[in-house]
Amino acid sequence: MMMGRRKSATLTEPQKKVLEILRDYQENMGFPPSIRDIQEKGKFSSTSVVNYYLERLETLGFIERSRQVSRGIRLLNGAPNELMRIPIVGRIFASEPVPIPSTDFSYMDAEHMVDVARNMLPAREKANELFALEVRGDSMIDAMIFDGDIVIMKPAKQARNGEMVAVWLSDKEETSLKYFFLEGGRVRLQPANPNMGPIYIDDPKTVKIQGKVVMVIRQVEKPM
Repeated sequence: MMMGRRKSATLTEPQKKVLEILRDYQENMGFPPSIRDIQEKGKFSSTSVVNYYLERLETLGFIERSRQVSRGIRLLNGAPNELMRIPIVGRIFASEPVPIPSTDFSYMDAEHMVDVARNMLPAREKANELFALEVRGDSMIDAMIFDGDIVIMKPAKQARNGEMVAVWLSDKEETSLKYFFLEGGRVRLQPANPNMGPIYIDDPKTVKIQGKVVMVIRQVEKPM
């Protein structure tokens, strides 16, 4: 499982606007814009806000910067095309198993998408097969997954011991995000919170694995 960088592994709308300005300016002018150009073109409140977005884009691998020159911003090859849109299909509870309507695992509308830089995903994963779930609860905090975070999942029906999975408990119509273990004919769903104990399921057939976690996306922090 990969962990997104602390602030976000996704692009916000302002970050996407900065990328678009960089691309258009380079194509039309033949050289990169200055930070002041980006501020004026994008109608940002200050150059410090623009610099914050540029730092995020650099961290995510979309641009390179040379701070010794005023226009030292370079789009990396293919950067605007490396943004993958992954559907957020519902919510998953990192707590005691919680009943939810079955529709929570159905696809939401087009607005419920998360944009992820392709180079942040494991190379072996096919982005068009992935889906995302919004986390509720704090049972996985020692795995650095907090309430409100987004987990990127790959579909799976089986899991190996120790893998983090989204499960549906069919007999109780409950869902949960936990580490999976099959031990002595029963399933142990292990939280990553020292204040919570494991959940034991005597009948493994009632544990329906929905997917495995491949990446975690933090809540986006806003610039000051």
